[in-house]
Amino acid sequence: MKMPVFYLSHGGGPWPWMEGSSRYDTELLRCLQTLPSLLPEPPKAILMVSAHWESQQGEFLVQANPKPSMYYDYYNFPEHTYHVVYPAPGQPELAQHVLELIQQAGGQAKLDTERGFDHGAFVPAYVIYPDAQVPMIQLSIDADYDPERHLQLGHALRSLREEGVLILGSGASYHNLRFLGPEGAAPSMAFDEWLEQTLVHTDSYTDRLQLIKQWEFAPAARIAHAREDHLVPLFVALGASDENDHVTRILFSRSPAGIINASYQFG
Repeated sequence: MKMPVFYLSHGGGPWPWMEGSSRYDTELLRCLQTLPSLLPEPPKAILMVSAHWESQQGEFLVQANPKPSMYYDYYNFPEHTYHVVYPAPGQPELAQHVLELIQQAGGQAKLDTERGFDHGAFVPAYVIYPDAQVPMIQLSIDADYDPERHLQLGHALRSLREEGVLILGSGASYHNLRFLGPEGAAPSMAFDEWLEQTLVHTDSYTDRLQLIKQWEFAPAARIAHAREDHLVPLFVALGASDENDHVTRILFSRSPAGIINASYQFG
């Protein structure tokens, strides 16, 4: 059966392991915990496109280690959060398949056997599948953040959905660490309204793609994303969707300061 595709706001740092943090992430927690119920069947594997892994010059990196290590890419958190382990197995065969799909579509990619799971991957995966039994591999984004390049990357990966692979784009629909207080509330709402209108209420798939390519013209776009690394996984997820996919908002999260984040399901 054909898997849906998701774009997930993954939350701040190692929040599931922070004492008391769940009271601020109740909606995010619920969204991620209920995600398996939105699938037609259990996935054979997860392909995670994390905002926290960037490659260069248009060459995508595909995680190919059968036992990925951990990459604690966050700072100034309690010591115990640097000992978190998410022991999901890798799947080198899937990594090779992803590599070939990208190359067949005219893209550049290579396998990476060193990279461990970063928090953009292991944080949402832990909440979705805490038993870590579903194999998972990561795929990098390119540091140029080009929407067209990443939409095409998503197009190249579409067939994986028919093979039982769950494609997850992991980032944040609002990500500006300088404006996480009340001053960011109005910009986050403005950009959120535009994003929902574009993804959910734009009937034409072609129009949806065109609007996303022009995201910088959206209200408060460069406040919501001064650096768009956390938006790029959305480009990949949208590219992996198609004109027949219904788009559903599955998360409306508002921080105590009023910052809004969203997650979306395609198909």
